[in-house]
Formats: sequence, structure tokens, C-alpha cells
Amino acid sequence: MKLINIGFGNMVSAGRLIAIVSPESAPIKRMIQEARDRGVLIDATYGRRTRAVLIMDSDHIVLSALQPETVAGRLGGKETDLAAEEGEEM
Repeated sequence: MKLINIGFGNMVSAGRLIAIVSPESAPIKRMIQEARDRGVLIDATYGRRTRAVLIMDSDHIVLSALQPETVAGRLGGKETDLAAEEGEEM
């Protein structure tokens, strides 16, 4: 089982991940609100701005403060520079 760091030491299972999307469109915002209402939203942003929404096969929605490209790069095994990561998380 491969785990992906989604920021601040939080991990998700790569095998359970369906999609990584940007949170800016109205349908995604609606999806986030519905997940919050159903109790299946996992907020891993630590109070920072949501930059990526991870849709899991268990119907959970995970919010991350990292850019979707960063999360996707980690999924592909590409390592990111720690200084660049810290700049994205701020």
C-alpha cells in the first residue's frame, strides 16, 4: 500500500484515490458542502486555503493545502524540494 503525503504529515492511500481536483468550480464546492453535511469530509488544510480536493473511492472527500500538481507529482513518485513545499503550504 503506497501512501501519499498531502501536507503537514497527513497521508492518504494512493490505491483509494480516484481524482485530484481544484476547489474553484461550483460543482466541486457543492460536492464539498454535501460531504460536510454527510460527515465524510476530511479537512487536512490546518486552517489554510484549500488548493486541492482529493476524491476517494470510499466516498470521502479530503481537502489539502497543497497544489493539485504537487499531490499528483507525489503520486507519480516525483519528490519535491522541501523549500518549495514549505512555500506552497504557507
